[in-house]
Amino acid sequence: MRLFRLSVLLTVLSCSRGDAPDSLRFWAFGREGEVVSELVRDFEREHPGVRVRVQQIPWSAAHEKLLTAHVGGVTPDVAQLGNTWIPEFVALGALEPLDSLVASSAAVGPEQYFPGIWATNLLAGRAYGLPWYVDTRVLFYRTDILQSAGYSSVPDTWAGWLEAMRAVKRTVGPNRYAILLPLNELPPPSVILGLQAGSPLLTPDAHSAFGEAAFARAFEFLLGLYREDLAPAVSGTEIANLYHEFGRGTFAMYITGPWNLGEFRRRLPAELQDDWGTAPLPGPDGASSGLSLAGGSSLVLFRASRHKEAAWRLIEFLSRPEQQVRFFRLTGDLPARREAWEDSALAADQRAQAFRVQLGRVVPTPMVPEWEQVTTKVMDHAETAIRGGKPARAALAALDADVDRLLERRRYLLGRRRIARVDSL
Repeated sequence: MRLFRLSVLLTVLSCSRGDAPDSLRFWAFGREGEVVSELVRDFEREHPGVRVRVQQIPWSAAHEKLLTAHVGGVTPDVAQLGNTWIPEFVALGALEPLDSLVASSAAVGPEQYFPGIWATNLLAGRAYGLPWYVDTRVLFYRTDILQSAGYSSVPDTWAGWLEAMRAVKRTVGPNRYAILLPLNELPPPSVILGLQAGSPLLTPDAHSAFGEAAFARAFEFLLGLYREDLAPAVSGTEIANLYHEFGRGTFAMYITGPWNLGEFRRRLPAELQDDWGTAPLPGPDGASSGLSLAGGSSLVLFRASRHKEAAWRLIEFLSRPEQQVRFFRLTGDLPARREAWEDSALAADQRAQAFRVQLGRVVPTPMVPEWEQVTTKVMDHAETAIRGGKPARAALAALDADVDRLLERRRYLLGRRRIARVDSL
């Protein structure tokens, strides 16, 4: 690991040498890093004195490279950052707060974004990122199978949804299922259901809330889907071809994200293209409680940047509605700006509209640096309960204990801060 970090640091340092005074370094990841150069060229034409050097980094290496760059003092000016990473980099002191820049901007403001998405960039009331593209989860389903089971649409309550899944199971028979919920799926379905049930997941004083009544209700609902054989107890790696099995009717529903809009259109046979749809997630008490996760990537400005004014102009440019639409057309990533959803390519797409509705009902997961480790624990304990038959109460007690251990240092730091505030009075 030390050798790996050293090699990454040397690469980062080599990339930072020789930058012209008017040069901005922009790190983007995955497919986004491959195509954003097309947008950046127009920014350079608008700002002839500024050159933007885009570095495309694989998602698998991005987190390590950003951490190493911060330690080495060679972070880029601007970067794409998954919004679950923002708390970690704020804790490190790596990101520049954007409040004053947003307040004085004529181009961007919080009212132009979905509230739940904007909230993923806030810590202690301060903004540290600007949403670039958005991600959430909705229900993909076989419309023909639901119709055969007596349903023209997906019910919007848990009770109605459960009855619909039971009807689908009766229709499709043995070895076929109402829904696919892979045991290794991230984010875990139990997290989404828990938020719908009103669970905070973690308490304000950094304790686990998974054993409390709200999450326990969601967890029991989830376990019931496996116990009634409505969902197969399998991981994603046990399914050779997700799209083939969906086409075969092995499962009729699947909770997934916007990238699958394109994949389902490409991978399902032509004769099934009219037989699938999308719907916002049902909630325990109806549509208003049908929450989903606020995800996606944001554009951040690093504190160490020597070109903050030009870097902010780049962020504003990439946040314009017309650039958001162009970016959607290039990548399929859903735009963060509400105005961009008026574009004909999105407005006329009924399957994409389920995401637009859902984005009005999204919430962030707890804004703590340890959240990704917590989700792994949630997934592991859910699998133990589902595969091993461990009682829900025992599984959640074990989950609480593991998460509390993970958050021990966070509680210590919170305690120190409280003492410091009292001493300053």
